[in-house]
Amino acid sequence: MSTHFIEPLDVLILRGNKLFGDAGSYGESLLPPWPSVAAGALRSWLLVHDGVDLSAFAGGRVKHPTLGTPAAPGSFTLAGFQLARRHDKVIERLFAPPADLLIHGDDSPQVSRLQPATPATGLQGSAPLSQWLALALDSRAKPASGWWLRESGWKKYLHGDVLSKDDLVRSRDLYGFDLRVGVGLDAQSRAASDGALFSTQTVALRTDVGFVADVLGAQLPERGVVRLGGDGRGAAVTRIQQGAPPICDNDKLLQTRRARIVLTSPGRFEGGWRLPGCADDGQFELAGVRGRIVAAAVPRAQVISGFDLAHHQPKPAERFAPAGSVYWLDDLQCAQPDALRKLADRGLWPEQGDHDPRRAEGFNRFVFAHS
Repeated sequence: MSTHFIEPLDVLILRGNKLFGDAGSYGESLLPPWPSVAAGALRSWLLVHDGVDLSAFAGGRVKHPTLGTPAAPGSFTLAGFQLARRHDKVIERLFAPPADLLIHGDDSPQVSRLQPATPATGLQGSAPLSQWLALALDSRAKPASGWWLRESGWKKYLHGDVLSKDDLVRSRDLYGFDLRVGVGLDAQSRAASDGALFSTQTVALRTDVGFVADVLGAQLPERGVVRLGGDGRGAAVTRIQQGAPPICDNDKLLQTRRARIVLTSPGRFEGGWRLPGCADDGQFELAGVRGRIVAAAVPRAQVISGFDLAHHQPKPAERFAPAGSVYWLDDLQCAQPDALRKLADRGLWPEQGDHDPRRAEGFNRFVFAHS
């Protein structure tokens, strides 16, 4: 696996899935962006670096050794994509708080965790799984927004340890938003159209703040410049000699026979939330890993599409479980000792999903965490 630091040279336009462009409309930016934003930029960069005819590649007439073709992707996989910053001469990854964490208190933030519990006899609800999530607090608290987990906090989170204020960083110290006004153009005259003003939100990252991308199955150049996000704003890419993000001890997970599955990128699942290999009763089996899903913390589904440059048309809009969704897995068993590692490397894809174009774009990625 190779790791690359992507440092924007300008403000970024990281569009979500809402249409804009009509007179008076407003285009909102999405942070963190979808992993397909980084995957598309890196793959285009690799094609140009290798001198591949882009039109021939888009038409499927040329096959790249690691990218394959648009219809049948090769070994290239975006294994990770996180916000990051250069801190104390190293690149520190930053993570949005997962769905089972509650950060409360603005001046002196505290972090509490949701825990699954079996509902009392007689209680009924619409939750499809056997256990419900509960939050035990001594007093009522209002959730605080605008916080990110530092890499130290992410490591504690994966091991189920208590997080402190030092494990958090404010979003205002990482980025801000800048409003830009655009003008619609007449396609025939190439002049401004009357009454076609619209505004769009751009992301202005602070100095030394960017993104980290982990790539499997391909060798990218040492450094270069890519077109990133809407309008193709420039970003410098540098390969860094830095290890993968923290993970927990798989042997301990097998000893306790319990784990959490935490999405690190949006997941395209059945019904917008159900993991592949998960039956209606919660029984889970995928790539040699078996267990029972007893609870889940899944925020409202995202609608994700994008634009297919090869076919010059929008990609289908589909429901995805957001990054940070958490699933509790009990009765954990493995067919092989390294099955957990192999599943994490492969991602939460069904057996027939190995060549899905969304796999190469970095969707359905996850990590295991102690329950």
